[in-house]
Amino acid sequence: MATATTTLTTTSTSSTTDLAAALLRVSLGGLFLAHAGLKIFVFTPAGTAAFFASLGLPGALAYLTMAVEVLGGIALILGYRTRIAALVTIPVLLGAIAFVHIHNGFFFNDKNGGWEYPAFWIIALIVQAMLGGGAYSVDEKRG
Repeated sequence: MATATTTLTTTSTSSTTDLAAALLRVSLGGLFLAHAGLKIFVFTPAGTAAFFASLGLPGALAYLTMAVEVLGGIALILGYRTRIAALVTIPVLLGAIAFVHIHNGFFFNDKNGGWEYPAFWIIALIVQAMLGGGAYSVDEKRG
């Protein structure tokens, strides 16, 4: 009897973990697409490049950042090479902390936004990399 209960619990936990990984993956991917959309459609690519230059960064880095956000977001939503996509997007957030938010304090409601939110986002991406794509992912279909 204990064996049947253990098997049932393991199967249930496994499928719950797969669904949780999928929910996290789609949420993270959607957030990256939203951030890219802000840079592309609201600030414009040229405006985003000018902002990067104002921080002392090469303006061209803005285009690379937008590409990582769009491609990483799509990869996460689809669950395509999920672990790699999660890890590749982390430097974008580290850059946001180091060059934009670090001097604004910790809390994101501080003036000009602190580094709390990007730090939490990084942790969520690390968790995603550890979990993999989960249910309904291209990774799952590839085996």
